[in-house]
Amino acid sequence: MAVPFKNILVYIDGSEESISAMMYGILLAKQNKAELSAMYVVNTKALSDLVKVGIFLDLEKNEYQRDLQKDAERYLKHAQKLAKKKEVDVSCITEEGSAHRIVRDYIKSNDVDLLVLGGVSTIRSRRDELNSETDRMVRTVPCPVMLVREDEDLWETFE
Repeated sequence: MAVPFKNILVYIDGSEESISAMMYGILLAKQNKAELSAMYVVNTKALSDLVKVGIFLDLEKNEYQRDLQKDAERYLKHAQKLAKKKEVDVSCITEEGSAHRIVRDYIKSNDVDLLVLGGVSTIRSRRDELNSETDRMVRTVPCPVMLVREDEDLWETFE
């Protein structure tokens, strides 16, 4: 039987669910001897939208964007540490823009077989659902998507 997944991408957004997704992705990559990548997207589109509606000034936007870039670096370093524990290589990618578009385009151009995401956050309204980057990824990427829910057993298994 052929290995179902040779190239796995985990999207990290800084949530605990995305760290669980990273752990699951590491275990899948190890089991399948697959390539593993972790991606963090600094959502500059959302920041620009906040400037347009007057919530942020340009100066605040730039400062917040720098903070998000530092977050990306910190979370991707954590992903590397987790992968190293399991002797799995992981490529880390930081991008800027609209998260669902960046992820979709990366998947198309890099022959990704599986996108692993943290669980979808609680949707309170149809508007929230339409604005959810994770939901948009689920609906628009051209490969299978695995949603990893928060699970204590996963943490124990990983350790």
